[in-house]
Amino acid sequence: MSLVWALVMAALLAGIVLFGLVLRSRNMHLWLVDYMSGRRQRVSGRPVHVLFCFVDHYEPMWGGADQETESRRVDRWVKDYPALAARHADAEGRPPQHTFFYPEEEYRHEHLEKLAKLCEQGFGEVEIHLHHDNDTAQGLRAKLDGFLNTLDREHGLVPRHEDGRYAWSFIHGNWALDNSRKDGRWCGVDNELAVLSDMGCYADFTLPSAPSDTQTAWVNRIYYARGRDGQCKSHNRGEPVRRGGAPSGDLMLIQGPLMLNWKDRKFGLMPRIENSDIRRSMPPTPERVDLWVKAGISIEGRPDWLFIKIHTHGTQDGDMDTLLGEPAEQMFSYLESRYNDGKNYQLHYVNAREMYNIARAAEAGKSGNPSQWRDFIIDRPPRLKTTR
Repeated sequence: MSLVWALVMAALLAGIVLFGLVLRSRNMHLWLVDYMSGRRQRVSGRPVHVLFCFVDHYEPMWGGADQETESRRVDRWVKDYPALAARHADAEGRPPQHTFFYPEEEYRHEHLEKLAKLCEQGFGEVEIHLHHDNDTAQGLRAKLDGFLNTLDREHGLVPRHEDGRYAWSFIHGNWALDNSRKDGRWCGVDNELAVLSDMGCYADFTLPSAPSDTQTAWVNRIYYARGRDGQCKSHNRGEPVRRGGAPSGDLMLIQGPLMLNWKDRKFGLMPRIENSDIRRSMPPTPERVDLWVKAGISIEGRPDWLFIKIHTHGTQDGDMDTLLGEPAEQMFSYLESRYNDGKNYQLHYVNAREMYNIARAAEAGKSGNPSQWRDFIIDRPPRLKTTR
């Protein structure tokens, strides 16, 4: 009997060790505790307002493309996205909104002008993306200052804060916000949050980054984070945005859903990580849409306003048929049929700036239809003042 017991204990121990190794191989140990904490707020009122935001790490030069390939990629978006989006509408009759987070290091005037004209048609806005490595705070400031000035002077795409500073949101290249990679690559600026805030950045839309080691301990949240001198990944945790609260720290972090998809398991055991990424290998199925809603990302005290932010890399050639074709078509159709019945749900397509504004409105205690608060704090860019 003792031998049987010993074998059982050995098998159990081996299973625990194997499970731990699998968790670490996918960096799930970084965030699983918060995920399992069951913080989701209970919704009592109806309808639930679903705020849907699609952000894009938009990189025309991806893969070292030549200029002809870059132009072809941008031209496809300019041609195909309006046709796709025009077939869909939210509760206000507004088409899906696409936020193009454009890389500073990939700037070409002709590409941004094409995107600006697309945005003038009412299909989205442009924000800032950046890939950098072994950088300094001074170098980061110089890059951002030059790019912001160019986006403003050449394209009219940057709004301003009341104090005159440029107002913009950010996605960090290679997920490495605030120098958060363990190997120190693809950033280099420990107190990056403070630099971004000082330059006028009001919100970061990088996360989730799982299974990368840059993923924060906090998941499925909207919160404020404060940079700290000499410390990296200072946004690992922060101060939740809550109804009746006030801005805190340097930046608001608006995370997309990070879930475990138990219906899609590897080897019949481990669930797939649902990290809000859309591409050919991860099409936006109805099952995934339901998981995004189930994540329940909201402002504390305002659970009936759900924030869903998904992301993609829109110029990678193999994924454009998914993003501009039937899979995206079906995603929008499912959102509109399942989450826009007017009784249980109302759907609102928003861009990144509008999502931030609505989060601030919830914080300020505003209620009713969140769509009325799209321009609550940060107004539209000068060039887009007349878009709906």
